[in-house]
Amino acid sequence: MSSVAVLTQESFNEHRSGLVAEQAGDEEAPAYKDAFPPLPEKAASPEGTQEPVNAWTSKIRPLKSSVITQVFHVPLEERKYKDINQFGEGDQAKVCVDIMHKTGAHLELSMAKDQGLSIMVSGKLDAVMKARKEIVSRLQTQASATVAIPKEHHRFVIGKNGEKLQELELKTATKIQIPRPDDPSNHIKISGTKEGLEKAKHEILLISAEQDKRAVERVNIDKVFHPFITGAYNKLVADMMQETGARINVPPPSVNKTEIVITGEKEQVALAVAMIKKIYEGKANSYTVSSVVAPSWLHRFIIGKKGQNLAKITQQMPKVHIEFTEGEDKITLEGPTKDMQMVQSQMEAIVTDLVSRMDYMEISVDPRFHRHLIGKGGANINRIKDLHKVSVRIPPDNEKSHLIRIEGDPQGVQEASKELLELASRMENERTKDLIIEQRFHRAIIGQKGEKIKDVRDKFPEVIINFPDPAAKSDIVQLRGPRNEVEKCSKFMAKMVADMVENGFFLSVPIFKQFHKNIIGKGGANIKKIREETNTRIDLPAENSNSEMIVITGKKENCEAARIRILSIQKELANITEMEVSIPSKLHNSLIGSKGRFVRSIMEECGGVHIHFPTEGSGIDTVTIRGPAEEVEKAKKQLLSLAQDKQTKSHTAELKAKPEYHKFLIGKGGGNIRKVRDSTGARIIFPTLEDEDQELITVVGTEEAVREAQKELEELIKSLDNVVEDVMNVDPKHHRYFVARRGQVLRDIADEYGGVMVSFPRSGANSDKVTLKGAKDCVEAAKKRMLEIIEDLDAQVTMECVIPQKFHRSIMGPKGSRIQGITRDHNVQIKFPERVDGPGKGGPAVQENGEANGEMVEEPAAPVDPTAPRKCDVIVLSGRKERCEAAVEALKALVPVTTEVEVPFELHRYIIGQKGSGIRKMMDEFEVNIQVPAPELQSDIISITGLANHLDRAKEGLLERVKELTAEQEDRSLRSFKLTITVDPKYHPKIIGRKGAIITNIRTEHDVNIQFPDKNDDNQDQITITGYEHKATAARDAIQAIVDELEEMISEDITLDARVHARIIGARGKGIRKIMDEFKVDLRFPQPGAADPNQVFVTGRPELVDEAIDHLLNLEEEYVSTLGGRERGSSKGFVVREAPWQTGSEKAPDMSSSEDFPSFGAPVAATNKASPWGPKRF
Repeated sequence: MSSVAVLTQESFNEHRSGLVAEQAGDEEAPAYKDAFPPLPEKAASPEGTQEPVNAWTSKIRPLKSSVITQVFHVPLEERKYKDINQFGEGDQAKVCVDIMHKTGAHLELSMAKDQGLSIMVSGKLDAVMKARKEIVSRLQTQASATVAIPKEHHRFVIGKNGEKLQELELKTATKIQIPRPDDPSNHIKISGTKEGLEKAKHEILLISAEQDKRAVERVNIDKVFHPFITGAYNKLVADMMQETGARINVPPPSVNKTEIVITGEKEQVALAVAMIKKIYEGKANSYTVSSVVAPSWLHRFIIGKKGQNLAKITQQMPKVHIEFTEGEDKITLEGPTKDMQMVQSQMEAIVTDLVSRMDYMEISVDPRFHRHLIGKGGANINRIKDLHKVSVRIPPDNEKSHLIRIEGDPQGVQEASKELLELASRMENERTKDLIIEQRFHRAIIGQKGEKIKDVRDKFPEVIINFPDPAAKSDIVQLRGPRNEVEKCSKFMAKMVADMVENGFFLSVPIFKQFHKNIIGKGGANIKKIREETNTRIDLPAENSNSEMIVITGKKENCEAARIRILSIQKELANITEMEVSIPSKLHNSLIGSKGRFVRSIMEECGGVHIHFPTEGSGIDTVTIRGPAEEVEKAKKQLLSLAQDKQTKSHTAELKAKPEYHKFLIGKGGGNIRKVRDSTGARIIFPTLEDEDQELITVVGTEEAVREAQKELEELIKSLDNVVEDVMNVDPKHHRYFVARRGQVLRDIADEYGGVMVSFPRSGANSDKVTLKGAKDCVEAAKKRMLEIIEDLDAQVTMECVIPQKFHRSIMGPKGSRIQGITRDHNVQIKFPERVDGPGKGGPAVQENGEANGEMVEEPAAPVDPTAPRKCDVIVLSGRKERCEAAVEALKALVPVTTEVEVPFELHRYIIGQKGSGIRKMMDEFEVNIQVPAPELQSDIISITGLANHLDRAKEGLLERVKELTAEQEDRSLRSFKLTITVDPKYHPKIIGRKGAIITNIRTEHDVNIQFPDKNDDNQDQITITGYEHKATAARDAIQAIVDELEEMISEDITLDARVHARIIGARGKGIRKIMDEFKVDLRFPQPGAADPNQVFVTGRPELVDEAIDHLLNLEEEYVSTLGGRERGSSKGFVVREAPWQTGSEKAPDMSSSEDFPSFGAPVAATNKASPWGPKRF
């Protein structure tokens, strides 16, 4: 009988007895080895096993060195640098160092007894050879020589890709110059050392001598006979070359040459020529060439897919050669005379058949649409080809051709051309619009993994949105698609950007690094709270960063609130003080320094205090210093000291000049004043319009710079004060131009040229003398300008433009703005005629360039020509011819056009919109005038008036709006369907569901509005459903189904032991939810303190309630029995059989023994006694 060990661990016993019922007494206990399997022992290495051979101890095969060493000797008479005193230094040494850098070789120089130079070069072979060439060319004196060989031998000296020439230069250490092919000279020039020259000459003459032994023969044979000479796979020509030893070059089929070139020894060449001529003469007598007429576009159909059609013919008649030439309407046949007739008849039959059942068509499509017709990866064009069984050729981009060719079955060709033209027409109606969106917003609009832009694209599926490449640094986002969709998408994206701009304000708050963790708070609590309450994004620098700046992003007022909160945390934690120092604002930039260099050094020296300067240009002198009290005081002293230094070194001077001189002093584009600034280094500040003293000019800079600039300016002003008077001749016919419009031209000249006064003679004086008075330089400049104007006036022509008078006011625009724009842009004069209120009546006003000139014009009556335009319709333009023509076109483009659109009267009020907002928006958007008839007229006609190029868009926009309104009207009518359902009020909460989940789901699913009765309603059982009829009906059926199900339900109560309630409910209600979901019932357990703590209610359909009750009672029985088993007694504990201390004489280990259970770190007495737990390892 085996002995049994008992392990009575209290915790294990409790756990075991709580989970399972007591096991039967006769159940066999597990064996010790099964319960506690032994760990595997490390396998001992067998005795005598040798250590593995170390890979590093094995003998390594020696490698041959790739480094070579060569010694070169340069005699004294050939040395370029002969100064013995400078050996090892000077130019010679520099040259050697340069050679080593260039080639990678190592050079060592030594001086021989004869004062010659020995140079040892070490390195790889190619490096040594290059170094040798450099040494010869740079350390030895160079000689030159020429060698003459036949011109045709030059190419053999050069070799393939110049390799032979390079090899020759390296080998001989010389420079060899071969004349160009177009140079008739046969002299080759060699430069290098004496020894190298001789070597190079010898090698070149050897190459030429070798070529002299060879002969070249050229034989002209018709190209059709070339295949007979080459043979199949060039076998015949290869055999001839092998037999004769000559080289035979037959031009390939793609090269249109008839010349066969034979080269080699003279006897070999003669033999090869004889053999070729023999083949030619033999074939010429039995060979025929003919052609078959076939349109070039049919060639590929004749050939067939992968040449299948031709293969059938060539297999029967393999000796016949069939050639197709691109662009030619014929097929060439070559072959034996006896086979030609059959092949020709077969080819003609194929051509006749194809012509009868094939067709082609060419359509014209703008090249810019070609790539869209092809589609991504050729998707569009491949679909059309497969669908209509046709071939479509779209010209490549570099051809710039409009023609697209379609070939195939006649019906397929017609259908494919129709589809392609429709696609092209649709693309022509597309619009491309460029949106200017700052690049910093692009990533935000695109979103993470493109999620945000995907939503925009889903919203506007017909619009293609293209963002620029980030590397391009461009702000242009391109939209392409139907006009209306592009406009909608554009507005949507503009709104997105506006929201981003509003929320894109940011502030940088300097906070001492040691307080960042306090601002974050435990688990990020503080920073999270500030973010949520101020609705901002707060970014802190990385822990390993030296930055102390915390960046706050959001709306401006929210950012300020977050800043105050963060600063208050810092103030509470440390002795932080804030001090304001007054420093003149003009010194701020110099104190900050280039890129903040000066102020940063002060902040670092004073323990990281923060110094804040006001915004540039604000004029505020206050500088704020914040930080620990001692450091703030220290920073204040340094800042004031630096400001004092700057003030002593910064000088300011003031001088006065008349305001009219300022423009001349500044010069065109600031040219004059820039010269003064560049020459002196001083800054010159002119007064702005807001300044009180308009004559004051301020000069700022160093004392010397200010003095020089002041001197230069004073000289300029003095010269301007030196008034001179000059006279110029101006033809009286041009006087009116200068004095018209209240002398506007003269005023412009005076403003630009330092207030020059220009005086014209009185009207009627018949004088051409014009007086100019002012500063000498200004007078000269004004005189030059006036001569330019006169030259333009002399080249002027007068042109008439006939436009009905009723459009003149519209053309002029508000306050003549449009006509003034044309006058300015085209540099012409425009004179409008007298206004005629009715036939034969004339008004007094004459309009010139959009303004009234106030002159009365009276003209004698003249006979009226019925074919001539009315005088009141004629607009007169004067100026240069080309400018007048452009201005006429611009005037005609401003003539408004009226079109009428029929819109149902009932929609007029929706088009007008609230307080006219709708129609105003359309008029602003399309730049037209929209006239809606008065309500009493009951008319459907709406008039649109505007420029011709705006009318189509406006009409299209109006019709689109009508379409939207009609659809909305119909939709409103359909959505207003109502029905009611009678439901007992007791079921209302069940229909609504927990937190309205069920009713919300029904509303969402059926897109309806469901209204339950109010508390005060008389009909408490009426539920109203509003929406589309079919959806309202579906929602009613869904509610009725819930009611039907509720009416079938019953509720039963059962008694369950209160001790098992918690186990049935489960952790966080998991158990009870599982039961409710499984049996589709509702369970209600008693609340704490209930009269009957064991009573549980089960609600649901009868059959399901019974099943749920049975399940609950089974659970109760199981759980109660477990509780009973735990109360009945304790377990025997964990028992095992065949324990090591029971099988032999060993005893169980003594838990109190320090030998059997030693403590960590305690010394253990050595013992040879074997332990039941295995060998001791400590």
